Amino acid sequence: MNIYEKKQLWKTVLLVSALLIGAISLIYTRTLVKKLSEEEKKKVELWAKGTEQLANINDSMGDFSFAFEVVKNNTTVPVILTDDKDNLITFRNLDSLQANNPEYIQKQLKTMKSQHDRIEFQLAEGVKNYIYYKDSVLLNELRYYPYFQLGVITLFLLVSYFAFSESRKAEQNQVWIGMAKETAHQLGTPLSSLIAWLELIKMKGMDSEMTAEIEKDIQRFNTITERFSKIGAVPALKDENLNELLQRITNYIKSRTSSKVTFYISMPRKEAVLIPLNAPLFEWVLENLFKNAIDAMNGSGSITISVTDLENSVYIDVTDTGSGMPKSRYKTIFKPGYTTKSRGWGLGLSLAKRIVEDYHSGRIFVKSSEAGKGTTFRIILNRKG
Repeated sequence: MNIYEKKQLWKTVLLVSALLIGAISLIYTRTLVKKLSEEEKKKVELWAKGTEQLANINDSMGDFSFAFEVVKNNTTVPVILTDDKDNLITFRNLDSLQANNPEYIQKQLKTMKSQHDRIEFQLAEGVKNYIYYKDSVLLNELRYYPYFQLGVITLFLLVSYFAFSESRKAEQNQVWIGMAKETAHQLGTPLSSLIAWLELIKMKGMDSEMTAEIEKDIQRFNTITERFSKIGAVPALKDENLNELLQRITNYIKSRTSSKVTFYISMPRKEAVLIPLNAPLFEWVLENLFKNAIDAMNGSGSITISVTDLENSVYIDVTDTGSGMPKSRYKTIFKPGYTTKSRGWGLGLSLAKRIVEDYHSGRIFVKSSEAGKGTTFRIILNRKG
């Protein structure tokens, strides 16, 4: 399991843990809501009994203090007392300012009917009356509290996730920029020495063909050093002939790759396709794509580079005949640290994406891929940098 997969695993574990806490809270709260609802029903039933007893106060000489206490203590559950034709007799715990509005009473009555069964009792002999009630404010708040809690947890997780990701990304960026610049600095000394040694070898009359090849590699070494030195800085862009650049980088990779790998270049008929580029950095992008393609083909197959020249942009498609990849990897392969190789840092495509999108205001993505047939990467560059 690589670094990226481990990070994703931990993020998933934290998310699942938070959702599990929210789910347990929801289940527990629902249990409490059910208990409180049963208690409120009992309270209304007692209120009905108390009201019935008070209505018949003249028929008995008993102690009605309990009935008075029950009626008085119902300060939370909204209730409406009606006759057998649902005409209002009295109410409790409703908005007193709207109590004289028949529409308000009917609306409350409708809500109560939808929530609970009515309770039947008698205020006078042979005359049926009904009590309707609905959930108290406290019960409603308790019912919706876990959803609110779950929402807060989710929001907190999202904010934390993005904050953590941005913080980690910024930290990684600084580390990589520092490493790149230090690498460029360290390479500078042996590079200068190699240039001096090459000049000395030339003076000694060494085979010119051999020194020419050494000089090419030193130039390449110098280009690599320049690339590292530019990481973290905004590179200067200037109009480059894309056709020449593609031909140059393809020839370089081809000369250092097995003869089992064939390169095909399909370019527009125009003599020059001018695009604002930083040539050393953009060549690095293409190198990474070519090397990934060669690895995907296990060193045997073909790589096709196609250029589509449009009015405002240019498309560059790099297609290999390798093993392909599932759609789930289309985006993850550009993440820092993601690699399927036993060796490697998993930074090549991540740097390629940064160079294309951050430095050239373009786009790079997996256009298509099919298992056993190959993959096509597409780069989109704008004519105006």
